[in-house]
Amino acid sequence: MYELLPVIPGLFNLTYLTNTGAAFGMLAGAQSIWRQVFFVGVAVAAIVILFFSYRQFCRQGRIFAHAIGLIAGGAVGNLIDRLRFGAVVDFLDFYVGAHHWPAFNVADSAICVGVGLFILGSFLYPPQEGEQ
Repeated sequence: MYELLPVIPGLFNLTYLTNTGAAFGMLAGAQSIWRQVFFVGVAVAAIVILFFSYRQFCRQGRIFAHAIGLIAGGAVGNLIDRLRFGAVVDFLDFYVGAHHWPAFNVADSAICVGVGLFILGSFLYPPQEGEQ
C-alpha cells in the first residue's frame, strides 16, 4: 500500500491505493455500509440505463456505441473492485515535479474517454429534427 514503482522518472509511477469514495475521494468519510450501498446502487443504475439506451444511441453513429461501451465497461470494472475489495484500486500515478494528478485506474480512464467520445459525437452527429 502506498508503495511507488517509478516507470518514467519525473512523469509516471505505478502505485497501489484504494479509494473508498468517488472521484477524488468524495464521500470517502461516509459511513462504510451506506457508502457501499450508494456506490453499488449508482453503478448498477448507470449500467442498466446504458444498456437500455444503447440501441437508441447506436442509430445516431458508431462513435456513440464505442462511448457507451467504454463507459459501461469502466463502470463494471469499478463495480467489481467495490464488490471484491470494498473500494476501487487506483494504481496509475502521473505527475510533473511535485504536482501529482490524483491516482486512477484503467476503468476510470475508460469512463473519461467514453464521456469524451460521447461529447465529441454530440458535436459531430447532432440529433436531426424530430429525433430526440
